[in-house]
Amino acid sequence: MPQLDTSTWLMMIMSMFLVLFIIFQLKISKHNFYFNPEPKLTKTQKQNIPWETKWTKIYLPLLLSQ
Repeated sequence: MPQLDTSTWLMMIMSMFLVLFIIFQLKISKHNFYFNPEPKLTKTQKQNIPWETKWTKIYLPLLLSQ
């Protein structure tokens, strides 16, 4: 029964890692990154909520007897 020749496995694994590294480097190098990102100024719009304009008072049930 023939033995499995594993002498070339290390070379194949190392070359695979090298090729994967090169592929990832090429993919990453095609991305455009901003060097100094500035925060985007957004205007906060005040929403007109009906209960802000009305005067309301919260009564607790225990205070009603006084």
